[in-house]
Amino acid sequence: MSSIASQFVRRGKKIVAIGRNYSEHIKELGNTRPKEPFFFLKPTTSYVSSGGDIELPRGILAHYEVELGLVIGKGGRDISPEAAESHIAGYALAIDMTARNMQEEVKKKGLPWSAVKGFDTFTPIGGFIPKSTILDPHDLRLLLKINGITKQNGTTADMIFRIPRLIEHISSIMTLEEGDLVLTGTPSGVGPVAPGDKVECTLADSNGKILDAINFTAVARSGGYLFKP
Repeated sequence: MSSIASQFVRRGKKIVAIGRNYSEHIKELGNTRPKEPFFFLKPTTSYVSSGGDIELPRGILAHYEVELGLVIGKGGRDISPEAAESHIAGYALAIDMTARNMQEEVKKKGLPWSAVKGFDTFTPIGGFIPKSTILDPHDLRLLLKINGITKQNGTTADMIFRIPRLIEHISSIMTLEEGDLVLTGTPSGVGPVAPGDKVECTLADSNGKILDAINFTAVARSGGYLFKP
């Protein structure tokens, strides 16, 4: 097992996040279904490990989006769909936090999403799950609860673009490196997080076996950026 991949939170170089990869999530936000995979980048400084705090910036309406992450074990570019699986070292359970009110503003202006997705603690993350642990990454259950109430409950079977296509597309544009994390999109049910909220997520296989469970507390960030629409 690659030491860099297994320590991707500390040693990885980038987070590549796929957007609009579940039809019901596209519908709930009123977005257009993409003709090819669509992605953005997040800084690795946005990681926060399970048990930590999700900091909510001042003036920001933050939304949760639970996702399956792919941990790259072998770098490459122009990777074929057939070879994609050999470049994956393992998986991770993650939340892609989004500054939703800021996102709405920048989308209207045609501006980038870097700040929207890149705040510190905006990628809550679980541990490294070796590839051998998961027989079929397209048959996993993603569950997210806020204060014990289920908000997201979806299956990776509903991905529009499957994992080999995602790896092919990303690597045709930029080289994927060992330790990179690819977030594969979120099912429907996204919504807001408020200070004091307890956020819990689980990743389970088709038999209901829990592969990882992560939890966080949302807190108001003191200082730092203040969003003024």
